[in-house]
Amino acid sequence: MSHVSSFWVRSPLMLAGAAGFLVFGTGAASAHVKWFCAFDVAGQPRGLEQVLCADFELLTGLALVCLMFGCLMEGTPLGTALLNALDRVTALARVHSGLIVRAVVGFFLVSLWNLGGIILTPELKTDATWIPWLQLAMAAGLLWKRTLPFTAAGIVFLFGFAVWNYGVFHLADYPVFLGVAAFLALTALDRELFGQRPIDVVRIAAAITLMWASVEKWAYPHWTDPLIAAKPAMTMGASPELFMQAAGIIEFTLAFALIWTPLVRRASAIILTAVFISAIFEFGKVDAIGHSGIIAVLIAIAADDVRVPATRRDVVLAPVYYASALMLFLGVYYFAHEALFGDGYRIGASMAGLPVI
Repeated sequence: MSHVSSFWVRSPLMLAGAAGFLVFGTGAASAHVKWFCAFDVAGQPRGLEQVLCADFELLTGLALVCLMFGCLMEGTPLGTALLNALDRVTALARVHSGLIVRAVVGFFLVSLWNLGGIILTPELKTDATWIPWLQLAMAAGLLWKRTLPFTAAGIVFLFGFAVWNYGVFHLADYPVFLGVAAFLALTALDRELFGQRPIDVVRIAAAITLMWASVEKWAYPHWTDPLIAAKPAMTMGASPELFMQAAGIIEFTLAFALIWTPLVRRASAIILTAVFISAIFEFGKVDAIGHSGIIAVLIAIAADDVRVPATRRDVVLAPVYYASALMLFLGVYYFAHEALFGDGYRIGASMAGLPVI
């Protein structure tokens, strides 16, 4: 029996344990490891034959069952009732969602100005003394609708500056910043982007960000070893390897759900918000600042009441699109790493089962 199989069989309260692991276990894992531990983006990632193991497949199957169940429930009277309840509970956040995002992004930018020496996230260090003052000016730009494009342009500029200094592969962790910039600019101009509302643009950017981050958990699980050693209780009795596999799959599934049907994506946004907030209690101020922007975006997504009726087709196609997204992100991650860091032979040989020299 695989490690995952025995883990689930041993648990007499599987659903309660899964819920606890989801919010508290992956909450700790969702603290961005690059902010707290040593990492090497150019280092050799774990081989795909190690990632795509039996435990990974079983966990993915369990995640798919949950995703399909959510889609199936959405088309029922219970699903409609849940959506109506969400509409009522999130009414205030929905009315002020744009203001919430602006206020939290302002807090984020002022915090960066106060800390100094940071481009966009804690590990992106810089000696440029003008950057904090630009960030403070960008925060001021959030006070008026007319100046939102200035702040949006500043975010895009800082993202490009970070790419110049740290490389495109490193910044592939953070497309949500571009989504936030698009949200601010489109909101100021009262426009859509190729038929997508501002909230849809940032929702897609958040989904891409989290799906990419989940692949990193599988490719470099050892980056998190110091955190697990310092806080062993966060694995909830699972082995560190199983914990990181599960954390990555849960994060990937919730991220994928952000681009799926209305009830599924709103539920996913609520769960992810709980996960990120729980991580703040574990890791403190740095985590609060670093994840503040995506938390605000997730609140806005949870409050979004636009509905497209779910159908049986959504249930049937969920596994197809999920598997396609999983293969796409795994493939792009590994082949981009190969192209940028010159270890293509090792990855190719590993996938082909050839000896690595």
